[in-house]
Parts: sequence; C-alpha cells; structure tokens
Amino acid sequence: MRCLALIAAIACGPAVAGPLPERVLDRAASAPVIIIGEVHDNPGHHDAQAAIVAHVRPAAIVFEMLTAEQALRVTPQNRNDQEQLAEVLGWADSGWPDFAMYYPIFAAAPEAAIHGAAVPRAAARAAMQAGIADSFGDDAVDYGLTAPLPPDLQAAQEDLQQQAHCNAMPPEMLPIMVDLQRLRDAVLARETLIALDATGGPVVVITGNGHARADWGVPAYIAGLRPDLEVFAIGQQEDGAGAPGDFDTLLSSPAVDRPDPCLQFRSKG
Repeated sequence: MRCLALIAAIACGPAVAGPLPERVLDRAASAPVIIIGEVHDNPGHHDAQAAIVAHVRPAAIVFEMLTAEQALRVTPQNRNDQEQLAEVLGWADSGWPDFAMYYPIFAAAPEAAIHGAAVPRAAARAAMQAGIADSFGDDAVDYGLTAPLPPDLQAAQEDLQQQAHCNAMPPEMLPIMVDLQRLRDAVLARETLIALDATGGPVVVITGNGHARADWGVPAYIAGLRPDLEVFAIGQQEDGAGAPGDFDTLLSSPAVDRPDPCLQFRSKG
C-alpha cells in the first residue's frame, strides 16, 4: 500500500502533517457507522479509506460505486484477486476511476460483507420522470423524500450543483439534479442501516464528499431515522482545501494533477 502522505485535522482544529492521527482511528473504531468521503480520483483519499478500514475491521462496507446487484457478485474467492474482482464487477465500464485505487479497501477487511448503494443510470432516468419518492419506494416518507426542502436549503444545494457543473447547467435542470442527489443520499443511508441491522456493525461507507457531509448528506438522513445512532463523518480535502460542508473530521492529501474540468465549457463560450 502507498505511504499515507496525509494532513489530518479534527474539525475546527489545526491541520497536522503526518500519518492518520490515533484520535481519528480511535474515534472510527468506536463508532457503529463511519462514513468516509473522497474526491474520486485522488489515490491518497483511497489510501486513507483503506487504512481506516484496516483499523476498524468493519462487519460491512457500503460502496457508492456498486449497485446492489454488483455487490452480490463479490465472493470470498474473487475478492482475493484484484484483476478477477474488477472483471466480475465490470469496473472498466463503470465510469469510476482505476480499480487499483479502490481494491485496497476491499482487501483491508476481507471478511466484511459488501453492500452496493449506487443508483443505476436507468433508475436515475426513471426517477427524473416519476419523481424520487416513487423511485425510492414505500419508505420515502420516512426518508423525507415526499416533502420539498426548505427554500434556503434548496437554494444552497442548487448553487452547489451549479458550481459542480462549472456554472454551465441550465437553471431548469438544477432542481432535478438536487432531487437526484437527495435520492442517492437516501439510498446510501437506507443501505447503511440495512447493513448495520444485518451485521450488527460497524459499517464503513465509501462515498464522495458530497454524500458524506453531515449537514445534509447521508449522516443527516440517518439522523432523521435514528437520532441516537452515532455516525462518524469524515471529509477529505486536497492540499487542505475543498470538501465544503460539515464533517466530524477533515483529512487532506496532495492534490491530483488533472485537466481543468471546466475547460470544455469555457472553450464553447
């Protein structure tokens, strides 16, 4: 595994260069649910996730990157072979970054049950037509999906979606994008609770920072259903910046050298 060249900080505290702090690992080991955010293509973020998983030894891991059907393909045999597992999961066609970054997370807890909480593209398209409540199912009310967001929260989430799409998203699409984000948050939360009830925990959730944030992401959905359940929300920054929102702890890795994702939009202007 790569060396963990990380800066870590407890929220509202100073950043500390070096390996993952013991207080972060100890807090993770004591929580029944640990949600670890990421910037998807940052290998340092995945190293941190693997290190936390190795320390916690969770009973279950929930992946945003896997559908429920894909998760069922993971067996004790194929999870011991990176290439075989990638092939079984169809990872090369999934659109996610290199599986070599994600595989150490599987390997760090070889006996953990694997759960998938991705919303497949077809399901997302159906939700855009039928609405997220109908797409989610009978417990949509429990997860708050039948009610609109408060106006200030709706506006904040639309603004974040616009920023994430390089300020090039047609305004009429923003409410739809927010709804899909809510749907994905709720699916992740539901699968996390299913995994917790099935195994007794602890459960680690591997997901993007936007879903991991405690103020309106997966932790908020879990809190609405089980307010007494401790959830440890970890966000991951690059060079000490990014990961907007509330987290219990922030970690940071060196930024990845990547093309400007907004360049294609500026070139069309």
